[in-house]
Amino acid sequence: MDFRVYSRLFLTYLLSVLIQIMVFHNINIGTLGITPLFYVLFILMMPYEVPAWFQLVLGFVLGWTMDVFCDTPGLHTSATVLMAYSRIKILEMISPRDGYETGMHPYLMEMGIHWFLKYSISLIFIHHTAYFMLDSFGFDNFSRTLLKIVLTGLCTELFIIFSQYIAYRK
Repeated sequence: MDFRVYSRLFLTYLLSVLIQIMVFHNINIGTLGITPLFYVLFILMMPYEVPAWFQLVLGFVLGWTMDVFCDTPGLHTSATVLMAYSRIKILEMISPRDGYETGMHPYLMEMGIHWFLKYSISLIFIHHTAYFMLDSFGFDNFSRTLLKIVLTGLCTELFIIFSQYIAYRK
């Protein structure tokens, strides 16, 4: 990986954290308090060439940053590291027959809507399940927690797809 890849990673990190803190952290939809967790876009958009160990480190740094700003010690960190770990396995499961080409990115416009939905929905579901199950710290009000997982996941997915159409046009 060259300097451009690292600089793009850093820029994506900054933008996703700033947008989450400045915009999405102030959104509270409905009585369940649904707040889109847009910052997971950083994990989703990492290039394929990023080594697995570095993905985990970046997931930790992203989660820790969100924990600092949201005053949720360990909650975002654990869910984001799990998402980064799962990303490695999911990319293996849904890889094209010939594998991923060097220089390709997991963008909607490059990989297609069908592939991107499988990829992003599965990772967002993993992240949100870990996040909300740890937040509720058990299975009390399981139906309410499940509803928050689904609704927040759908809301996050819509914003991520919208961002793909805005930022990564061909």
